[in-house]
Amino acid sequence: MILEVIPYLEQANTWPQSGYHIMAQYDDEKVVVYQSYRASIGNFAVTNQYFGGDFSFTRMTWIKPNFLWMMYRNGWGTKEGQEVVLAVHLKIEAFERYLRLAVYSSYQEEIYGNREQWAEAVKSSNIRLQWDPDHDPYGTKLERRAIQIGIRNEEIRKFSNEDILLIEDVSEFVAEQRVLVNLKRLDELRTPREIPFKPSEKVVRKRLKLN
Repeated sequence: MILEVIPYLEQANTWPQSGYHIMAQYDDEKVVVYQSYRASIGNFAVTNQYFGGDFSFTRMTWIKPNFLWMMYRNGWGTKEGQEVVLAVHLKIEAFERYLRLAVYSSYQEEIYGNREQWAEAVKSSNIRLQWDPDHDPYGTKLERRAIQIGIRNEEIRKFSNEDILLIEDVSEFVAEQRVLVNLKRLDELRTPREIPFKPSEKVVRKRLKLN
């Protein structure tokens, strides 16, 4: 597994406890995001290193750079249709593009001025974003906010192939860690190394309310 993992407790105490933060594993070339699919989609993606087959290009697809938030949403890989957990290594310039183009899923008066302008922005944009409460390994809601990004139309075609450096199946790793969570052995739990990601453009950082 290429994904870098370290003891959960080693990093949890260093993470920001509140505010808006894009927690992610990244370097100068890539940002890792997570998705969960049924086997026909997930296995195709891993085998071919792009999304195709049963993958829908007409529905919005959501990516999450925060591993534990993904685990909250997919029940540590146990929810139906989300059994194959993927770590998608995206080109960093693609991830930056998503953030630059993203329009909030909910109305933000300080950004869009009025609801009509926001509705028009939502209609014309191919990238959505929303902030949700982050969660700990047990699914407990935290004060810190976690981001998810929705992709559609021509952007989904770029995402499915052009924007990807590597697709890893991390389902086995997730299953191993799920056992530790169920046994409440957080001292043994390992999670992907993550730190706050800061977009390169100041205007984007401000619009995303990043602390």
